[in-house]
Amino acid sequence: MKILIADKFEASGMDGLKEIGCEVIYNADLKEASLVEAIRETQAEVLVVRSTKVTEAMFDAGKLTLVVRAGAGFNTIDVKAASARGIYVSNCPGKNSIAVAELTFGLILALDRRIADNVADLRAGKWNKKEYSKARGVYGCTLGIVGIGQIGREVIARAKAFGMNVVGWSRSLTPETAAEMGISFRQTIIEVARDSDILSIHLALAPDTKGFIGADIFEVMKPGSYLINTSRAEVVDQEALAQAIKTRGIRAGLDVFATEPSTATGDFSDEIVKLPHVYGTHHIGASTDQAQEAIASETVRIIKTFKDTGKVPNVVNLSDSTPATHLLIVRHHDRPGVLAHIFKTIKAFEINVHEMENIVFEGAKAAVARIELDAKLDDQTLGLISSGNPDIIEINQITL
Repeated sequence: MKILIADKFEASGMDGLKEIGCEVIYNADLKEASLVEAIRETQAEVLVVRSTKVTEAMFDAGKLTLVVRAGAGFNTIDVKAASARGIYVSNCPGKNSIAVAELTFGLILALDRRIADNVADLRAGKWNKKEYSKARGVYGCTLGIVGIGQIGREVIARAKAFGMNVVGWSRSLTPETAAEMGISFRQTIIEVARDSDILSIHLALAPDTKGFIGADIFEVMKPGSYLINTSRAEVVDQEALAQAIKTRGIRAGLDVFATEPSTATGDFSDEIVKLPHVYGTHHIGASTDQAQEAIASETVRIIKTFKDTGKVPNVVNLSDSTPATHLLIVRHHDRPGVLAHIFKTIKAFEINVHEMENIVFEGAKAAVARIELDAKLDDQTLGLISSGNPDIIEINQITL
């Protein structure tokens, strides 16, 4: 199996791929047109990326069957285009959770103790203990968490170690699960924002989370409270945040920005970092050696499983449900030609098969085929299937 890696990737991961018999082509500088050309030239079956955008043109350039996002999010991949071509998209969820949680707390402490400003003045030859000794401290403060997935849970663990109170909201969070985690449940994001001294965002980017944290949230935050975003820039309405910084004294710790360069290095001109009380990092939440080693290992596991079994762990673009309306259940002797006969008969009546499985009983003498269809088979068709092959034992149809 040929693997094209088009982003920075750990050497341990490349060694792991070679050990399982893959041919690895590595070029971390491939982007846009050059990546399209590389896919065409290499005819790679698997593409591995981190931040590089994967477009429709890339899916049409060669013979990709799988794209692995070596990280958690996959908004840089045209998943819809991949799905239309039957190309798997997979990711590595949870492997960077600790790294992002650590940066989250780095930003919280940096804001509270104004660490970057301390350093800047020291380097400029200025000593100002009088000014920089003014800090609130985080012990006993309330940390509000929006989005309690694996990263959010890691943040909770660290908040407890700092002696903080934690309130949270997530779509899946219930009062019971909140109690199990030792945090306070809130029914809405507004309530979390209102009750927090520090608000930390850990939402995945989706169509319904774009701009999710907007002016209505900032209006209820306590004056001078902190907003931390180590998730995705698009989740926060950055213009509304800038206004809140100017008018309500909100402090912000940001790892993501509305106008980030598309490359690892380049010019940066996002105006929000010029505002007072804004600390920023260079979208490095997942960028620790520990996290990248874990992601590389998971990438190898995904590709090995695909190579050995044809199945893809962590696949993100399989349908949760199909348009199937009926389920055909055929109990049969496990012999050649049975399934071919069934499908040939169904095809003759222009009925589509969406999903199917053939379960073999112990001894491999008999099996049951379960076939999802987008229309009902009439009695005549069922009769043709049943009588057309002597190895069919029983046939039933149920409405889904």
